[in-house]
Amino acid sequence: MRPETEAELAEIIKGAAAPLSIRGGNTRGMAPEGDVLETGGLSGVELYEPGALTLVVKAGTPVAEVEALLATEGQRLPFEPMDHRALLGTTGVPTMGGVVAANISGPRRVQAGACRDYLLGVRFVDGNGVALKNGGRVMKNVTGYDLVKLMAGSYGTLGVLTEVSFKVLPQPEAAACVLIEGLSDDVAVQAMSAALGSPFDVTGAAHAPVGVDGAPVTMIRVEGFEGSVAYRAEQLKSLLGGFGDLSVETAPERLAAGWKWIRDVEAFAGQEGDVWRISVKPSDGPKVAAALDAKAVVYDWGGGLVWVLMPAGRDIRSALSDMGGHASLVRASSETKARVAMLQPEPAPVAALSKGIRQKYDPRGILNAGLMG
Repeated sequence: MRPETEAELAEIIKGAAAPLSIRGGNTRGMAPEGDVLETGGLSGVELYEPGALTLVVKAGTPVAEVEALLATEGQRLPFEPMDHRALLGTTGVPTMGGVVAANISGPRRVQAGACRDYLLGVRFVDGNGVALKNGGRVMKNVTGYDLVKLMAGSYGTLGVLTEVSFKVLPQPEAAACVLIEGLSDDVAVQAMSAALGSPFDVTGAAHAPVGVDGAPVTMIRVEGFEGSVAYRAEQLKSLLGGFGDLSVETAPERLAAGWKWIRDVEAFAGQEGDVWRISVKPSDGPKVAAALDAKAVVYDWGGGLVWVLMPAGRDIRSALSDMGGHASLVRASSETKARVAMLQPEPAPVAALSKGIRQKYDPRGILNAGLMG
């Protein structure tokens, strides 16, 4: 099923006699059981006002189409959404509705915030087949703002998005990346913490124990006006000089490729094993990798986001129970997914609240059934 309008989508959901598996571009490999309902037919830009930094698109609009449009006006999506295709070996096209449904946010999250922080409004069809609108098209319109944010990260279990509204930001004039080679994981987190705690407005802090050239590399990014970027990069070099040999990369093509490599976890692409996405306190990032004895690891968000490559079939959550945070299973076989929950199980009080909310918006339990408990 591939509706072309919101009204058609509402009729499909209202008349559904079995669970529905909601898919946008189908790039993330999440396929709950049920009749497939694709949102790709709900595509197109509804409103773009560069002067107001406002964008309204239908949920099935490809991310690449939106980024190309914003680039014509020197603007961008603030939250740097990840493209999962290389990591998961999937095809398809990432869509804006899929980005919102999973709250996909990349390396810039440490400075700019997450997808949900720039979401102004949504339209969606709930499990009753009722079309609802929440929020608005400007940041100051906060009517129902909590529900707007609730839809970000709900994975299609509360409703099927049909339209999303965003605040966008100007593209920076320049960027630079301070590179430190050869650091251990613990020392790299110290260096990233120092950079993020500085006044130099760092927009990315990542570490790979095995970089593109096979050696450990720590990456600290700054963006903005050219003069400001040059000044802040030099200041960061001075601040971090005690950590080892530093260099500064400013070539746009190399910067884009390097941060895409981090954003999309390209280091794990094509490698055998399960992929987990773990959020913890940055200082606990290296402890996580050590506790799991991971096959490979990549740190983002200053160490607070840990990507680990593990032997197939293992549920790692019990090994992390003393560290807090949460772990999501991003890539695994269908057999492992049937046995191990993809999303972190919620504590009982939170699970009860979540269940109550889903019961309100999807009383029949037909939207991506079982995906979130």
